[in-house]
Amino acid sequence: MAILKILAIFVALCACHVTPSEAVCGYESCPETKSNMINIHLVPHSHDDLGWLKTADQYYYGNKHSIQHAGVQYIFDTVVAELTKDSRRRFIQVETAFFAKWWQDQSETKKKLVKKLVNEGRLEFTGGAWSMNDEAAVNYQSVIDQFTVGLKFLNDNFGVCGRPRVGWQIDAFGHSREQASMFAQMGFDGQFFARMDQNDKNKRVDNLGLEMIWDASETLKDLEFFTGMLYNHYSAPPGFCFDSLCQDDPIIDGKSYDNNVNSRIDDFINYATNLAKYYRSSHIMVPMGDDFQYENAYMNYRNMDKLIKYVNERQATGSKFNIFYSTAGCYLNSLHKSLQSWPNKTQDFLPHSHEAKSFWTGFFTSRPTQKRFERDGNHMLQVAKQLSVLANLSSEQQTKDLEYLRQIMGVMQHHDAITGTEKQEVSNDYDRLLYDAILGGTNTARDALRVLTNQPNGEFESCLRVNISECAFTKDGADNVVVTLYNPLAHTSSQYVRVPVKNENYEVTNEKGQVVTSELVPVPWQVLALEHRSNDTQHELVFKASINTIGSFYIRKVEEQQSPSMDIPNRFKRVHSLKSDAGTHDDGETIVQTSLIKLVIDNNTGRLKTVEMNGVSESIDQTFGMYKTARSCHYIFRQDADLELLEDPVEFTVYDGTLVKEVHQNFNEYVSQVIRIYEGVNRVEFEWLVGPVPIDDELGKEIVTVIKSGISNEGVFYTDSNGREMIRREKDQREDFTPDLSEQPVSGNIYPVTSRLALQDSSRRLVILNDRSQGGTSLENGRVEMMLHRRHIFADGSGAAEAINEQQFGKGLIARGKLFLSLSAVEEGATAAERLAEKEIHLPFWKFFSKASEVFGSVSKSLPDFNDLPESVHLLTLEPYSADEILLRLENIMDQTEVGTVSFNIRQIFDSLGGLEIRETTLDGNLPLGEMKRLKFSHDGAGIVSSTPEYFTSLQRPLAADKSQEDSEFSVTLTPMQIRTFIIKKELA
Repeated sequence: MAILKILAIFVALCACHVTPSEAVCGYESCPETKSNMINIHLVPHSHDDLGWLKTADQYYYGNKHSIQHAGVQYIFDTVVAELTKDSRRRFIQVETAFFAKWWQDQSETKKKLVKKLVNEGRLEFTGGAWSMNDEAAVNYQSVIDQFTVGLKFLNDNFGVCGRPRVGWQIDAFGHSREQASMFAQMGFDGQFFARMDQNDKNKRVDNLGLEMIWDASETLKDLEFFTGMLYNHYSAPPGFCFDSLCQDDPIIDGKSYDNNVNSRIDDFINYATNLAKYYRSSHIMVPMGDDFQYENAYMNYRNMDKLIKYVNERQATGSKFNIFYSTAGCYLNSLHKSLQSWPNKTQDFLPHSHEAKSFWTGFFTSRPTQKRFERDGNHMLQVAKQLSVLANLSSEQQTKDLEYLRQIMGVMQHHDAITGTEKQEVSNDYDRLLYDAILGGTNTARDALRVLTNQPNGEFESCLRVNISECAFTKDGADNVVVTLYNPLAHTSSQYVRVPVKNENYEVTNEKGQVVTSELVPVPWQVLALEHRSNDTQHELVFKASINTIGSFYIRKVEEQQSPSMDIPNRFKRVHSLKSDAGTHDDGETIVQTSLIKLVIDNNTGRLKTVEMNGVSESIDQTFGMYKTARSCHYIFRQDADLELLEDPVEFTVYDGTLVKEVHQNFNEYVSQVIRIYEGVNRVEFEWLVGPVPIDDELGKEIVTVIKSGISNEGVFYTDSNGREMIRREKDQREDFTPDLSEQPVSGNIYPVTSRLALQDSSRRLVILNDRSQGGTSLENGRVEMMLHRRHIFADGSGAAEAINEQQFGKGLIARGKLFLSLSAVEEGATAAERLAEKEIHLPFWKFFSKASEVFGSVSKSLPDFNDLPESVHLLTLEPYSADEILLRLENIMDQTEVGTVSFNIRQIFDSLGGLEIRETTLDGNLPLGEMKRLKFSHDGAGIVSSTPEYFTSLQRPLAADKSQEDSEFSVTLTPMQIRTFIIKKELA
């Protein structure tokens, strides 16, 4: 008997080992369907938020059940156990962060078992990014990065069978076109989601349009992407939730008075009959799961087994329903093989609304400081990744710190993180995670700079509080300080640098010892008044730097007579007493101007009156306002009253320097601003400070800035899609349906702005660029509104069960940020400058501070030179991919109206990175481009539908070369908006 037991164990272990050649996964592993029936694809899943009501760790470990019962680790344990019992069972797993955390704690035996499930298509990864990201408030760079992290984990551990083919964006609060574009560029075949404006959904139900083909780019070719809307959210059919978290009846099939098989199967078939009416093919998908379900997977599968058994038994008496365990991928494959045609979609699914009074437009702005902090995290991530490559860092700690920052940035893209829709305790935890991860990134950057510069002992400290003009490194003085600047852009960039300093005289020199013009500007008194700010430094030292990759500047304190290069700006107390070049004119105006821009301030109102730049002079009135509301929440902005503008005269002071001109404005006790123009910079900067927002009247507030111009845009404006292509918006209109704006006409016209909003008429164009996600709109001719800050006292039960009432140091949160304005004539290609400005704003120089040594600054190691790339080509990614591989992404950031196709050679870059071989992949870096084969679906009205399934493959020959080949083999062509991704195998040091 003992021998038999040992033999049984041996056989079981052997069964767990499946070599890649034996793997039958993906579409080949899909269950058989029946052509003459309605095929019901039962898709077990669990939606597991990486933080929301509880922190990510609390959700994983299952503590704080008093808030929400959820323990993700137990879901994996029990699902794997149940899948092994029956080869027909299936489960889809989406959030890789949770799975990776569980995976690292598993035994080798358990890992072999899971790999067997994956290799047989029984456990199917779907989506596969580190988190299920939001689609409104995110920037495309961060989305690509977090997919790269998640899909690389799956590829490293499961190979080809671990690669997802389908997106599963079921809980995002609206859907962007750029997300669909990225999915297509990563080689995905389609996606499914569960949220759509209720009026849009109703119309699509009537027109059999819940599944469609999305034209995911106006510029790029062959980016059609199949997209499906789930009918009943992402939940099981009503009455058929068999999870331990639910109260629905199980299927009772024993010899019992309570036997309910007939009634339960009748109910399910009635549901399926109704569902089939809304979809075009003979296949319907029924999700079986919800938030944090399957903690006791036995209950789920036991009852689903019965459901499948008794539904299919009815085929013997004429039923046309065939039900089986399936996956989202298998369902999509069945649709593809059905050879049907589908309706077309071109714009996006934003903003979302589930009823007339509820447009989900508040979260575009919620938690504004966290939204900015996430951008800081991305900034450091790009800097740390690039420097790691350039310095060839490889220690265990450096690799660990970089991977942790990657992963936490993946967490921050989660649809309850970047959105600001989480509980305050969870928000605090996100801040903690990101702060720790950024510190690790700064350590990595420091290590790299010690290798790359001749400052092997440099501190290279980062200042994470420069947003309030504070830096611990310079708080006691900036004498004998080296500022090392890193430029993460491909091309040499000229930018102004601001260093918090004491009110002393300084001289700035570059690496050649040449004096650089600099000047001292006072920090606004409203910033100095921040209770939590140390006021050791009350000024900022400003100078201009032109940097290719790395550059250093030396600051030393000098006596006043020793500093002829130092230009101390005149300090005017009040505008009404100005008598200078920036003085009061007879007509009551104050002129502030550089060689490129002229601003006119109305002395009576204290507000901006006119902007002249790029040959355009336009009346511009900029102020702030508030919407008072008792019903807004984290997600939703509900307007209860008309906008109240701040129209009282504004106190202002002008600082007229050589390098920078500043207008400091104070609107009231909680709103102030600096309007700033730099010499040689062709945009106007508005640095706003808002908070604490008052709530003594027991009403919440939405704080907006309003910019009025004379441009006749007739209700049409444009917003970016995740920082990439622009989408045309029209007031009160949607592409496919008529929105119900009867209760919320303002909120229903707000769109997410992650980098740019523009409006124009036949001759003039006004553009606003921003430094974080915000809600924006144009409700009247020539007018822009951007939402800056939110504070509320109402919890409407739609999510966090608490009001979004952020506080700091016992008072309402104060937020500071920047908007940028540009005016230009409407000309072909004129918007190209906006694209370049977006990149400078998104990825400016990162400042590192050290004490000066005898030798400072100059780069000691030869670095790759990306300056030879065409101006429209952006270095999207340069990062270590494995111990001997580098990932390189190059992007043409211009659209078809701004630039044509560009060609260049990357042999020099390849050689300077120590390249041995190079291969091209899909956007995520994990699938060889030559192996990409995406499902192609037919459009309605496109003519005769193909009689055989069709596919998309790469439009160009994938680049593949090694160091022995001719330079011509390293030629790269980028069409407008195209991104190409390469893996370079390098020599190991």
